[in-house]
Amino acid sequence: MQMNLCLSGLADCYGKVDYPAGVKDVVARIREARPDAVTLNETCSGDIALIARRTGYHLRFSRVIYNDRPLPCVRPGGRGLFGDAVLTSAAIERTESQPFAAEAGPERRQWLCVSTRASVDVCTAHLASPEPDEVAANAPQCSELKSVLARRAAAHTVIFGGDVNRRSSCAPRGFWTRTDSSGHQDPGSQQVYGTATLRSPSAHVVPARHTDHDVLLVRARLTA
Repeated sequence: MQMNLCLSGLADCYGKVDYPAGVKDVVARIREARPDAVTLNETCSGDIALIARRTGYHLRFSRVIYNDRPLPCVRPGGRGLFGDAVLTSAAIERTESQPFAAEAGPERRQWLCVSTRASVDVCTAHLASPEPDEVAANAPQCSELKSVLARRAAAHTVIFGGDVNRRSSCAPRGFWTRTDSSGHQDPGSQQVYGTATLRSPSAHVVPARHTDHDVLLVRARLTA
């Protein structure tokens, strides 16, 4: 399950969140679908910790640097720092996160990957937006993401979910791609990629009320 939650309190889309309704909605969606992994962009460390507790998932969070410093979430405050996250039903054994080499604009974009006890790596990233001050970094970030996923796929099954802010895929050769192109909110920008060991992938877009992106739910069958 891939979601962009718009929880910073600073973006224009935050009015749709109707905090804390947006957080409660995420909990309800996870409980209903019971995905093996959830990738989340534009979240807050305190909110995602609450979501993990209420759903019983394992959590890794990666903070985002904005204007050279961590960005506290606001309206209300006290919700921790802004960033990306991965939730998994299987225990997490290792975590790796790095900023992209190419950056533009005030937000330092990065990728986050975890290795689980189920021998599956789960990764996420939120690539540079199409805004004039950021768009130049999107293509090189896409290329770097492709290399990161290909490197991990040499040893493990890999699943990626993220808001890549583009319609074309960043998936390496041999991965499949599914997107939220049938959604009504910014269609095509959220994408899920998987290695060939994840067979028969199908995508379902679920309309979301409390954020400016719909929910992308992808199901695939893990083979030996």
